[in-house]
Amino acid sequence: MPKIKVDDLEYNTEDMSEEALEQIRSLQFLETQLAQLRQEIAVCQTAQRTYAAALKAEIDRAGLEPVADTEAEGD
Repeated sequence: MPKIKVDDLEYNTEDMSEEALEQIRSLQFLETQLAQLRQEIAVCQTAQRTYAAALKAEIDRAGLEPVADTEAEGD
């Protein structure tokens, strides 16, 4: 008998209405989508770090110096 856990309580899915089973299917779909989005976020974060490192390397290669903070100078 398949079971599902809701709020730390187990229920037999065979005892559930078709509406409840549809909610389970929707939750399962969303869990799959969220997992896929988490993977996409991880890829984007990796790319972000790579681009930031490449930018820093280019700044260092060019010997650029940071711009002085004009607000601090005006105080």
